[in-house]
Amino acid sequence: MDIKIKEGKIFSPLKDKWLVLTPEEEVRQKYICKLIDHYGYDLKQMDQEVQVNNSQRGQGRAQADIVIWKSENDKLKSNSPIIVVECKAEHITIIEEDYFQGYNYAAWAGADFFITSNLKETKVFNVLKGKMPKQLDEIIDIPHAKDINNEKKIKDLLSQTKAFTRDEFSKLLFKCHNIIRNNDKLSPEAAFDEISKILFIKIRYERDNSTGQLFSEEEFKRGKEHDAKYRAKTDLPFYQKLFEKTKTEFKDDDLFDENETIRIRENSFEAIVKELEKYNLSTTSDDVKGIAFEKFLGRTFRGELGQFFTPRTIVDFIVEVLDPKEGEVICDPCCGSGGFLIKAFEYVRSQIEEELHKEKEKIKSEFYTEDYEALPEEEKEKVDAKVNDLFNKLNTELDINNDKSRLRALSYDCIYGTDANPRMSRTAKMNMIMHGDGHGGVHHNDGLLNINGIFENRFDIILTNPPFGSRVEKSLKITEADRYTDQEKIDKYQKKYGKAYKEALKQVNNNVDKPILSLFKTGKMSKLTEVLFIERCLNLLKPGGRMGIVLPEGVLNTTNLQRVRDFVESKAKIILITSIPQDVFVASGATVKPSLVFFKKFTEEEAADWNRIAKESKKKVEADFKEKVDPIEEELSKKGKEAPSKERKKELRRELRDLKEQIKTEIRATIKREFDYEIPIAEVEKAGISTTGAKIENELEPLAKEFKNYRESHKLWENKYKNVTYNITDESEITRLAIAGEGEPEIFYSA
Repeated sequence: MDIKIKEGKIFSPLKDKWLVLTPEEEVRQKYICKLIDHYGYDLKQMDQEVQVNNSQRGQGRAQADIVIWKSENDKLKSNSPIIVVECKAEHITIIEEDYFQGYNYAAWAGADFFITSNLKETKVFNVLKGKMPKQLDEIIDIPHAKDINNEKKIKDLLSQTKAFTRDEFSKLLFKCHNIIRNNDKLSPEAAFDEISKILFIKIRYERDNSTGQLFSEEEFKRGKEHDAKYRAKTDLPFYQKLFEKTKTEFKDDDLFDENETIRIRENSFEAIVKELEKYNLSTTSDDVKGIAFEKFLGRTFRGELGQFFTPRTIVDFIVEVLDPKEGEVICDPCCGSGGFLIKAFEYVRSQIEEELHKEKEKIKSEFYTEDYEALPEEEKEKVDAKVNDLFNKLNTELDINNDKSRLRALSYDCIYGTDANPRMSRTAKMNMIMHGDGHGGVHHNDGLLNINGIFENRFDIILTNPPFGSRVEKSLKITEADRYTDQEKIDKYQKKYGKAYKEALKQVNNNVDKPILSLFKTGKMSKLTEVLFIERCLNLLKPGGRMGIVLPEGVLNTTNLQRVRDFVESKAKIILITSIPQDVFVASGATVKPSLVFFKKFTEEEAADWNRIAKESKKKVEADFKEKVDPIEEELSKKGKEAPSKERKKELRRELRDLKEQIKTEIRATIKREFDYEIPIAEVEKAGISTTGAKIENELEPLAKEFKNYRESHKLWENKYKNVTYNITDESEITRLAIAGEGEPEIFYSA
């Protein structure tokens, strides 16, 4: 069926008349075409803009966009429909409370299926009869017209929930992995690389096909036949051409090397396309794709690359404790597969969604008053249209393609990470794209070195699990290859970050051929990677910034790292230490007992305070020991006949050394007394994961809540960003006051 549009109007076959062409109406008519062409429904069993009974006051009128009955007869008898569809304009992001609104309509109408669609994104829900759930059950699809009376098929479709989809998708990815290992004899890691390429071909293809066309085996074969008619002998095979297109589309993301090709046979490629064809990756929800992809990653890399995966319970706890807020800039310099960054992204995104929900409730209470209930239908329609328009404008805050949206700012300006392993930095980007974005700030780079937006005094929050136990030798030097030379990007970043970026480039450019160790004060104290990363993270933080880091327990208590601890305590306050069982990391291949350590870098005031106390303490303690130290130094300085014997010199030096150790200990103790603060320490026996990786009780969850109460009552840190405020103008526009609470109110959508 074709869409008819002319002179600002669109034809509605269900109403048999021309209607005003609005973005919503266009989506509705396109979806009606899809119901007819793809699912086989007949216009006689459908209707649009159907009033449904609504007993709730303050919610506006309940009107369903499209309603589908099992038959024309059911429609004529006003029996309950089977499907209710809610449509939104194509540019509008559909968010959770929009589902609930339409779901109410579907429930009131007595339907089994509820769909919400803006064409780019379509979600299907199982309508539970007789109760309003707190959470909706998302399912895979609606029935085709031919199956509408097949009770078994209907029941099967209603039971294929999102959780079911997630597990299925995860198993399917593993099945594809085995196809490559068996057919092409690649290692698990190399097989994973190939699946990643196919997933991205699929994402690109399905994103570009607005009809919701799947990248299926049939579609691949059709494309291949078309390509065969016109291809030259020297042309790449069709499946390699698809990958070339994908590389071009994701060029700015540094996902694939420009010379990269697909390294599996075409029959393996085709078999995987067939396995994955039931999932549309451009419309499958982010948590389905993301969690399934994560599960697949965990199984694939459990052995050799296990150290790149921080268990989910630990990630959740660290993010909960640090409690990131909108506007805060977040970094993980050893990001592995991106777990910390994804959780932080989702954590802040949910705060934005919650704020928008409250804003919509305010709009409802303003418009849906007792006066509204008394209005004639025509006037109610006008109010509903106004409310709907305001909701749609607010929804643009969650559109990642809207340059001014809050989600765009979170994704593009607030999430950064690096990993030194090229496979892992690529995996992190993919993982983040699967979860809904934030991947642009992730780079393949040594986490100890500056790159792009990752440099000193830049971040409000650092969360990381650095590599343990390995050493950075003096022979490891900064090389010409570490120098950043892409002038186009340098200009872009300089424009974005100003003078600070120019300064940041010097860390590498001015130190070529010098050891990496020489960049760090702790480099003189230890060669351990975890020690260097503590200093690196503190350097990356802004004054007053906070950090959560996974460390081997030895860093906290071994004698030979005392100088390192002194250094750290001269730069930051320890705000929490949580000892966790070794079991947690056994599944990832770790062998040391870990602790989760949280720091807050000194504010400028605290740093000045600490320096003053340290200076005074040193002066006082040295004065107290002067009477003991001076005679020894005096005797050691004697020359000629008065000089002490060799044995005596040895004895005096030993005494002096012991005294100096005592002085250091006393200075340390004095500083601790004068710069005194409480350090909460907790030990948990169960952290939600066993040695085999199985789910068990998680004592970290109540601990996170307890710490939140503690840090709020002790005012450990303040949220420096004000809440976003909205204002509805007389012209029914919505303006927003910027996150930092500065500047003029602005319109954040295309008016």
